[in-house]
Amino acid sequence: MNFNDTNITDLHNQLVKGEVSATDLTKESFKQIKATDDDVQAFLTLNEEAALKRAAEIDKNGIAEDQLLAGIPLAVKDNIVTKGLRTTAASKILGNFTPVYDATVIEKMNQAGFINVGKTNMDEFAMGSSTENSGFKKTKNPWDLTRVPGGSSGGSAAAVAAGDVLAAFGTDTGGSIRQPASFNGIVGMKPTYGRVSRWGIIAFGSSFDQVGWLSNNVKDNAILMQAISGLDKHDMTSANQEVPNWAANLDKASVKGLKIAVPEEYTSDAIDDDVREVIQAALKHFESLGATVDTVSLPHTKYGVSAYYILASSEASSNLQRYDGIRYGFRADDVKNLDDVYVRTRTEGFGDEVKRRIMLGTFSLSAGFYDAYFNKAAKVRRLIADDFNKVFKDYDVILGATDASTAFKIGDKVTDPTKMYLNDALTIPVNMAGLPAMSLPAGFSKKDGMPVGLQIIGKPFDEQTVYDAGYVFEQTTDFHKKNAKLGGQN
Repeated sequence: MNFNDTNITDLHNQLVKGEVSATDLTKESFKQIKATDDDVQAFLTLNEEAALKRAAEIDKNGIAEDQLLAGIPLAVKDNIVTKGLRTTAASKILGNFTPVYDATVIEKMNQAGFINVGKTNMDEFAMGSSTENSGFKKTKNPWDLTRVPGGSSGGSAAAVAAGDVLAAFGTDTGGSIRQPASFNGIVGMKPTYGRVSRWGIIAFGSSFDQVGWLSNNVKDNAILMQAISGLDKHDMTSANQEVPNWAANLDKASVKGLKIAVPEEYTSDAIDDDVREVIQAALKHFESLGATVDTVSLPHTKYGVSAYYILASSEASSNLQRYDGIRYGFRADDVKNLDDVYVRTRTEGFGDEVKRRIMLGTFSLSAGFYDAYFNKAAKVRRLIADDFNKVFKDYDVILGATDASTAFKIGDKVTDPTKMYLNDALTIPVNMAGLPAMSLPAGFSKKDGMPVGLQIIGKPFDEQTVYDAGYVFEQTTDFHKKNAKLGGQN
């Protein structure tokens, strides 16, 4: 079975009727992983023995009509802690770390009856846009094995695109769900900040990080998002907001009368011509369905990348202090004193990109530079949020390209940090403002045949409108039906 060819609802109905078992699905997932992962390199740790044991238990107990996710094999990004299963954040400093508890989102999915097939590769501590910064391996894009899958949730995106699983957990700090979704021709949703608990997520930038899903289609994404959303006593930043059943009425969704804003900054000359052409066609499609499309401005977007890398790196420098070689994780050998433990453990355990961001963040927070850098960046963050608020007074959603280009070649940008950072220019502002946003397939580049993602941005806690608009677009086009074939043919 290639999981690109099915969906949660169909599999659930087959499970309930006894036409297929959870054990069958789990075995098929591992069969597909073993067939593709030598090439794709999406997984860091497989959970085969425990997954098959759990599947057998689910089959023995039976699956009720309302247990929509029971027996469904899914994958987990490796910065989400899983009890008894190695969790590394793709860093050598956590290479031997086995958590003693589950993240809240894993607890909720366990209650729903999902089967965790394994942990996916990522940029180390979620710091990167290509999954080339992993401490263990480089993941490839299933559409073209010479290209990156995006990042930092590149392993999860590649696992879905390769048909290994129906969906996979991702985290999004500056676009790390949406950009890989765009590069791999799948759906990726970052919910409103606070919608989903961050407890048990290995922190990068605590005021930006948010958990979401990468999936084959919009409806599956909505079903999965509902399962993990809600207030959590362990996470004081989680929001006390009602969690709607976003998938319930998608079949009745309409975009007639929907007011769409298109920022001129999202269609500028910085966007590749082939990407812009796909996005323009998508906007015309929305107009043909009865939506209105107007051009607006988000004037502070141009400062987003600079402000984000100051703020997120500052938070990272604080969050990563805990990796000291004392309490858990890697410790350097043959150390002579306490300073030696700290310095050598971090020198040997962290990769170059993590060290770069720790130094940038520490500098931005240091005496004499705090006001000039961190404080000023925080003010820019407020201005970016205000830009969105002004637009949302008159419009329902904001649309544009998810990324300025299609997936680039492996090695093209990894040696130029500034060039790599600019890759997130269209996704970062959403995290700065804490808004919900989704990327979904909008077409293919005429230049290289690679997928192009359309980004739909919504008002705070209005995931419903984002899902509705995405579902209507998906159901009236066929881009989501095209699957990756290893080697680059689409």
